[in-house]
Amino acid sequence: MPADALAQRLETLQEQLPPPARLLAVSKGQPAARLREAVALGLRSFGESRLQEAQAKQAELAELEPLDWHFIGRLQANKARGVLRHFGTIHSVDSLPLAERLQRIAAEEQLSPRVFFQVKFRPDPGKTGFEPRELEQCWPRLRALEPLVPVGLMTIAPLGLEADQRFGLFQDCAALAATLGLKELSMGMSSDWPEAVRAGSTWVRIGSALFGPRA
Repeated sequence: MPADALAQRLETLQEQLPPPARLLAVSKGQPAARLREAVALGLRSFGESRLQEAQAKQAELAELEPLDWHFIGRLQANKARGVLRHFGTIHSVDSLPLAERLQRIAAEEQLSPRVFFQVKFRPDPGKTGFEPRELEQCWPRLRALEPLVPVGLMTIAPLGLEADQRFGLFQDCAALAATLGLKELSMGMSSDWPEAVRAGSTWVRIGSALFGPRA
C-alpha cells in the first residue's frame, strides 16, 4: 500500500477514535519497511503475534527511537522468555499456569511487563482464555504475581455475532474489569472496533483497516 494511503487510513481512524481509546497497529505479516512508514506518521505502538517475526523487525528498526511493542498472539509456554525480553506488554495471558511461568521468568530477567488477561465470554472453540468466573476465583493469586503488572482484560468476539451481540460481549468485559479494579481494556479489531469503543475499550487492535490486506 502506498505511504499516502497509509497516512489517509491512519488519519481516518484517529479522527474516529475517541479518548481514551488508543490505536495498537497490528503489524504482524507486515514488512519492517511498512512499520518504518507508520513510525514516520507518528505511530509508536505495534502488535505482533509471532516472536521470530517480531525479533527480525525489531532488529531492522533498532536505530529508531524506542517503540512500544505489544505481544497479542497466543503465547506458548516455551516462548515465554523470548516474549518477555522483546515485548513490554502482553495481551494474551490466558491461564494461571502461564501467568505463574511469566512471573518466575520475569523475576529472573528483572522485567516488569504489563499484562492483560484474556477472557472468553462466549463459547469459541478457536480461542483460549479464562472463563469469567474462573478469572474472579484466580484473581487474588494473579494480582499478587509480582513483578507482573496487571493492567487490564483482553477479549476477542467470536465470528458470526451481530453488532449488538458484540457490543454486549464487550460490555461484559468492561464490567468484569471494573469489578477487578482494572482500568484498561484490549477490545476490538478492524471488523468490530466501533462496538468495542462504545463499550469502553482503551486499546483497539487494528491491522487490515490500517495497513490494508496482508499479502
